[in-house]
Amino acid sequence: MANKSLKTRQKIVVTAPPLKPRNPFAALAKARSAGPHERSKSAERQAAKRALIKKLSGSDPD
Repeated sequence: MANKSLKTRQKIVVTAPPLKPRNPFAALAKARSAGPHERSKSAERQAAKRALIKKLSGSDPD
């Protein structure tokens, strides 16, 4: 059977201090990925790799 005395124990309540308000415009800008329209670094690497493979396979003397 469960211990019935646990119901009457005082429970510890932890309260965190309130955080300072954040800038709502910064959150919106980060959410929509504001910035210049350019390829990501991984996309540039993949494109370079594809170009290298294409160049190497196209220059085959057979």
